[in-house]
Amino acid sequence: MKKTQLEIIFLSIKDLFTKEMLKITLVPFVVTLVVVYTLFFSVASVGLDNLSQATVHIQTQQSTIENGIVNTNSSDTTYTGSSILDFLLKYSITSWLVSFLVYTIGSFTMLWFSLFISIVIVGFFTPIILQILQKRYYPNIAIQGYGTVLSSIFMLIKTLFVMVLLLIVLSPLYFIPIVNIIVFNLPFYYFFHKMLHFDVSSTLLSKDQAKYIQFHNLTAFRLQSLFLYIISMIPFISLILPVFYIIYIGHNYFLSINYDFKVDSLDQLRALK
Repeated sequence: MKKTQLEIIFLSIKDLFTKEMLKITLVPFVVTLVVVYTLFFSVASVGLDNLSQATVHIQTQQSTIENGIVNTNSSDTTYTGSSILDFLLKYSITSWLVSFLVYTIGSFTMLWFSLFISIVIVGFFTPIILQILQKRYYPNIAIQGYGTVLSSIFMLIKTLFVMVLLLIVLSPLYFIPIVNIIVFNLPFYYFFHKMLHFDVSSTLLSKDQAKYIQFHNLTAFRLQSLFLYIISMIPFISLILPVFYIIYIGHNYFLSINYDFKVDSLDQLRALK
């Protein structure tokens, strides 16, 4: 009997909390955390250095009428270094704006960067994770992946290029309320989906088998990736769940072979083509 997506999710959660998987989970978590925080403090340091060298000139004019004569007084104030920040924080509106921009841009940048790093790192552990699943649940299915270090690097560069291109092409839509939320996330979802499914399919299947299964499960695989992408937007989730992503996608590939194609080995897939 074919499992529902809810059953696969609960099974994946159960697998995640096994001793073997928890050990693997610790590595991407620690590495991603170190990289993200190192980058954060490096960027913050560069920003403060640039701020200390910046100069802003503020010119103000004040007019008064005295005995029917208009007197205009002008003043020119120069702010340098940290005094610029003091000036911005002096007024409630600029203080709120600065705080909002720093918090929002910083939070989203760190969120997406941590997601990017965690997906790349967990790719190194995908073969181990799938081997554990195969031995535990699918001993009849042989792992015969086509992925190599060069193919993984090429896929990473290619996917990054398309992601950046999408960010540029879709930029006019960023100013439309509500629509911009969806559009801005599309390039990142594209990267997330492509890299996850490449990691699993290239480890488990041959290139022809991967194309065959992905073609017949295109909508289902996209929805599964969308589900994982949405939960990854919860702060810190992307740091602790990359192994869960591979487990969940891996189960769906294994089950797709057993149930969707009614075969008990990958070799029999060619007969269906």
